[in-house]
Order: sequence, then structure tokens, then C-alpha cells
Amino acid sequence: MVEKKIERKDSKKKNEKVEEEEKGLNDIPGIGPTSIAKLETVGIYDLMGVATLTPPALSELSGIGESVARKAIQAARNMLDLGFVDAAEFEKKRKDINYITTGSKNLDNLLGGKGVESKSITEVFGAFGSGKTQLALSLAVGVQLPKESGGANGKAVYIDTEGTFRPDRIKQFAEGIGANPEKVLKNIFVARAFNSDHQILLIEKINEMIKNGEKIKLLIVDSLTAHFRAEYSGRGQLADRQQRLNRYLHELMKLAEQRNIAVLVTNQVMSNPAMMFGDPTTAIGGNIVAHASTYRIYLRRGRKDSRVAKLIDSPNLPDSETVFMVEKDGLKDVVLKD
Repeated sequence: MVEKKIERKDSKKKNEKVEEEEKGLNDIPGIGPTSIAKLETVGIYDLMGVATLTPPALSELSGIGESVARKAIQAARNMLDLGFVDAAEFEKKRKDINYITTGSKNLDNLLGGKGVESKSITEVFGAFGSGKTQLALSLAVGVQLPKESGGANGKAVYIDTEGTFRPDRIKQFAEGIGANPEKVLKNIFVARAFNSDHQILLIEKINEMIKNGEKIKLLIVDSLTAHFRAEYSGRGQLADRQQRLNRYLHELMKLAEQRNIAVLVTNQVMSNPAMMFGDPTTAIGGNIVAHASTYRIYLRRGRKDSRVAKLIDSPNLPDSETVFMVEKDGLKDVVLKD
């Protein structure tokens, strides 16, 4: 008798959990089919998308009044149970994080031993030819591996802002790990972004793809700041550029957190004339990019065609550096002797 009661209780809990997971925009009071259609056109498909809006923003996007929008936002937040949790519960929520191998054990160890982490933004910056795109291409292949082999058993989205994506290179990396090159290419979605507006719009497309069942586990933006830098030149436009870049980075952060995606952004550099001693190389974007990135890696050329990777910012790892090689079939470890 007791066992039957326990079974009924467990069954009730499972049903409640399923109901909770299935709640969507149509469960929010005041949000009808017309409003849902309008929200979906701007990339808002779930409760979290509504819960993080302000009443004026939701009103403008959905066509409902501000008082209704305020109630709708509160309802969405109640359904999601947004608020504080203890650190033990927070730790449980991080159990579903994926790690994607870079192809180099040295680089993986630099990032804590497992590779690039989901629910976070990893920024890789360096001069031309330092290996940024090569690392990005390697990850686009590595994400397709099974979890036990260092992948996330998923697909990659590659936003190419500088025309650097090369399918032939992907094929070489795929052959290097013994995968079918054509199958690997099919699991990478590439978009050439021609300006910053297009680059921002593509984030909405990714949400739409995920909603339609694409198992996207990695987003690569190569490079992050190229269009923003070209379109907002001069000191007079610096504030506008930084504000727009900040909004874009927050969209990337939200996408990474909500969809459990690993985000890798490559970044351009400049020489800091105020630096009197040491390496004057500085990443574009300043503190806006620095604060938004969970992990920051500086790449530069080393001896004998090697690449040096230096971890300069992380919430849980010490600053450190390592060496690797970019070879025809992928990123390889190297030990240089004096």
C-alpha cells in the first residue's frame, strides 16, 4: 500500500515536471497568437525571452499595452521560478555543462583539462596568423565528437565576418580525427555576415534553428569586432560602438546560458602606444569585451612555427600559458627544448 502511494506521488511529480517543461509563450496571460507571432519574428520563442524584457520593450515588440505587458512579464518570471538558489542547488544546475576539446591536450589543460566550456563565452585574440581561426575550425569539428571523446555530440554555427571559413580545412581536420569529412561539413552551419546589423540578426536565426530541432552546441563568431570597428570609426563614434557591441555580447551571453551552448569569439588586436614595457598588444573592444568574456586567451606566434596560448582571465583558473602547433590535420601538442 505504501509502495503504491510512493509510486503515485512520484508519478504526480513527473507529470508536474513535464507540464512545467512544456510551458511556453501561449501559457502567458495576455499573450495571444498575434503577439506570439510578432515575438517569434524578433527571435523570442520561450518564457525566458519574455521574462528578461522590460514592459515598454515587450509592449513595443508584441503590440500589447504596457500594463498587460507588465503582468505578462511577471507571469513568465513566476513560471520560471526566477530568484535565488543556494550554491549546492546552483552546482547541480551546472552538471549539464558540455566541454569541447580543442584538439590539443595542452590547450585543453590550459582551460581546466576538458576544453571550451558551454554556458560561457571564450574570447581568443591575437595578431594576424596567430591561429585564432584554426582553433575555431578545430572546435567546429570537435563539437561533433561523442561526449566520452571530448565533444558535445552536437552541431556548430559559424558566423564568418571576414571571409576566413574554409571547408577544405574542415575536411583536413575531420580526416585527422578519423571522421567522415562530408558528414562533418553537414553539421556546421555557416553564415557570412556582411555588416554589424546582419551579424546581430543572425543570433535570432540561431534561436529559430534550435527551436526547429537543430542540435546546436557551439557558436563561433570569427571575428567579433571586425564590422563594429569598421562601421564606427573615430573617437566621436566610440561610445555608440561600445554600446552596440555591449548589447550584442549580452545577447550572446543569454544564448549561451539559455541554450547550454559554448560560444567562442575571435577578436582583433591593436598596439597600445601607452604601453612602455612588455607586449603592447591589446584586444579591441576594451572593458566591454573583457567583462563579457568568461575565458580570455591571447594567441601569438612562438618559436619554430609554434603558437603560444596564454590564459589571461578566468573565474576559476590561474593565469598560465602553453604551446601547440597548427598542422595540416589539426592542432597538435609540442614540447620545445631550450
